Amino acid sequence: MPIDKTANHEKIVTAAKKEFLTYGFTDASMRRIAAAAGMSASGLYKHFAGKEEMFSALVDPAYQGLLALFSQEASDQEQFIGTGDLSVWETSKDARLAVSYIYDHLDAFRLIICKSQGTKYESFLHDLAVLEEKMTLSFMEMLKEQGVKLNEFSEKELHLLTTTNVNAIFQTVEHDLTREEAIHYANTLDRFFAKAWKEFFGY
Repeated sequence: MPIDKTANHEKIVTAAKKEFLTYGFTDASMRRIAAAAGMSASGLYKHFAGKEEMFSALVDPAYQGLLALFSQEASDQEQFIGTGDLSVWETSKDARLAVSYIYDHLDAFRLIICKSQGTKYESFLHDLAVLEEKMTLSFMEMLKEQGVKLNEFSEKELHLLTTTNVNAIFQTVEHDLTREEAIHYANTLDRFFAKAWKEFFGY
C-alpha cells in the first residue's frame, strides 16, 4: 500500500506547530517533532528541508496575508485622499481590521511574535513599522501636493510613533487577550490614534 504523504505531512505540521509554540524556534527539536508525528527524524526531510522551512510553512501564509491587508488598506486610503476627503482617517478602523485578521490566524502570529527568534521573522514588528512609515510619508506627500498645510514634523519622531502604533496592535498577542478583549482594545486604539495623528500632522 503506498504511503499517504498528505496524511504524513499534516501530522508533521500539527506536531511542528505544537513544538514551536511550546519551545520556540531555537529550542524546538526535530526529533521530538518526528516522534510526535510517528516517524523517524530523517523522514521529516522528505517534507521539509529543515527547521526554518518548517517554521515558515506554518507562518508565511498568514504573514503574507497581513501584508496584503495593509497594502489594500493603503490603496483604499489613497483613493479617499485623492478626492480630498480626509474623514477616512478620522473614522479609521485600521487596528480593528488588523486585529480581526490576526485572530483569524492566531497561532501563526503567536509563533511570529513570541517564538520566532532565530528566524527571518524575528524582525517582523520592525519591518511592519517601516512599511507603515513609508506608506504614511507617501500619504503626507499626496496631501502636500493637494495644497493641504501640515505641521512640520521630525521623521525620527514619526518612526518612533509608527513603531509604537504597530507594537500596540500586537500587544493583543503578547498579552494573550481573548478575541473579544482584543477587538475592544483595537477599537480604543483606532479612536486614540486617529486623534493623535491628526494632532501630530495638523491636517
